[in-house]
Amino acid sequence: MTGIEPPFLAACRRKPVPFTPIWIMRQAGRYLPEYRKVREKVDFLTLTKTPELAAEVTIQPIRRFGLDAAILFSDIMTPVEGMGVDLGFDPGPVIGNPIRTLEDVERLRVPDPRETVPFVFEAIGILREELPDSAPLIGFAGAPWTLFCYLVEGGASKTFIGAKSFLFAEPDAARILLNKLADLMSAYLRAQAEAGAQALMVFDSWAGLLSPYEFRSFALPAVRRTLAGLRGLELPLIYFPNQGSTLLEDATLASADVLGIDWRLPLSRARAVVGPEVAVQGNLDPAALFAPREALGTQIRSVLREAGPGPGHIFNLGHGIERATDPDAVAFLVDCVHEWTEGETGALDPEKP
Repeated sequence: MTGIEPPFLAACRRKPVPFTPIWIMRQAGRYLPEYRKVREKVDFLTLTKTPELAAEVTIQPIRRFGLDAAILFSDIMTPVEGMGVDLGFDPGPVIGNPIRTLEDVERLRVPDPRETVPFVFEAIGILREELPDSAPLIGFAGAPWTLFCYLVEGGASKTFIGAKSFLFAEPDAARILLNKLADLMSAYLRAQAEAGAQALMVFDSWAGLLSPYEFRSFALPAVRRTLAGLRGLELPLIYFPNQGSTLLEDATLASADVLGIDWRLPLSRARAVVGPEVAVQGNLDPAALFAPREALGTQIRSVLREAGPGPGHIFNLGHGIERATDPDAVAFLVDCVHEWTEGETGALDPEKP
């Protein structure tokens, strides 16, 4: 495919494609038996910090399924350790020195990620040598607000009430922290691009915790600051505001090329909100992969129909794949999307079974 733009990159730029491209959030991971074999030998942190192993598990789903993009195997928390954060995993992130005061925020530094996480860029270099041309590599980072949640809360939470309380009680300190995180993520993403990543994605896993007003006041300016630092790279930029159905109109102001849409909003309605100048990514419910094949096929068709015939749709799940998912269901999904959309535009062909 040398010299021909891969369908994933073309769709990000809202160009016609030979079929709808597909990749899956968390496609490299614990639902795959080949990944579990690797994990039997090393812990999660060792895996993320060993370039050869991170590259291997990144490639595993490309080999198995023929997906149209690879995403670097890493963790959104990886770059924050260099700020002076005491980071561990049990199994989710655990912060040994959570942010409580303005002084805590001011102590955090904004390091050069090339010095603090060189293994990330080494993994990217390996991947660019080993990935097929048909599967561009996506680099990624956590959004400032989502990272803020973990740093202030001290770990995972369903509500992140500690982080939200800090936002209301200490708005000035909150903005300083968000700006520091934005600057670090911008530098981190730019370094990934310079190492060879061909698209960049920002995951805002906890955007949906915010009202539209708080999103506009805090999270959105930080995302805009992150993405503004990437202008001139000429790579597609993807922003995923999870559970962000009420935030999409504002999320378009982040100036990403692609918006990820979770399963809670039909793509037709999302397209009406974001407009024709923004591509959309999504949005099959991950639980649909547990359905019988006929029912799963119905769900896949529904997503494709909702996406419509216009350019600029990347098929994905509406969130990360679940660990108990049968890999054969993923193979069925990928085959259906490719076969049912084959043609000049990548739109669903109603004549195909």
